[in-house]
Amino acid sequence: MGLLETINKSALPKHVAIIMDGNGRWAKKKGLLRVLGHQNGVKAVREACESCAELGIPFLTLYAFSTENWNRPQHEVNALMTLLVKTIKSETSTLIKNNIRLQAIGDLTQLPKDCLNELNEAMDKTSHCNKTTLILALSYSSKWDIVNSVKKIANRVKSGEIQPDEINEDMISKALTTEAFPHPELLIRTSGEHRLSNFLLWELAYSEFYFTEVLWPDFRKEHLFEALIDYQNRERRFGKTSEQLTA
Repeated sequence: MGLLETINKSALPKHVAIIMDGNGRWAKKKGLLRVLGHQNGVKAVREACESCAELGIPFLTLYAFSTENWNRPQHEVNALMTLLVKTIKSETSTLIKNNIRLQAIGDLTQLPKDCLNELNEAMDKTSHCNKTTLILALSYSSKWDIVNSVKKIANRVKSGEIQPDEINEDMISKALTTEAFPHPELLIRTSGEHRLSNFLLWELAYSEFYFTEVLWPDFRKEHLFEALIDYQNRERRFGKTSEQLTA
């Protein structure tokens, strides 16, 4: 029996988030430029997207570029932006074929104009797709998002629209750029690192974490299946005891 047949299709997470880590190390191990690691990571992106659509997982978020990544060497940032434009343009037809809608979160105003144009065009072309939503986190950081949400709510208090004691978790969630999507039930991080790197800190409060040593360019659908099987073998208690859940 293959891994796919082992997965319980009735107990899949509605939302999977992935920190795609290890492109640079993959390239270094092979004596290649770092940008070639990013280029070879595109196949892993395609396999993850197609697999989620095949399984019927409604939402997939990929951490593609953080606000901190702007601090990398300029030549690498330029290469990443060029690759992003090229990938979005070439993969739009694949998204449509698999009925995948493209969305994005983050400070998109920081993206180069040509990159933002390609992104908007791809989101428009896939807007009718309704099987899986692929969310690219671009120029994103959770702290940036939370700070902006606090500013929005503070302005509502200042204008007299709401009172401070009316602020609650739901209000904060709705002020975030992720407000249109359910919180991820499963986070996957590749390359063996065990940290969140400023990714979805609010949204991952009760998510299950899965860490794999596999470098992102080597990540294939079988690795995603392994993460899903591991997820399905866990007990999600949300602060309760096992006995309460059984009862």
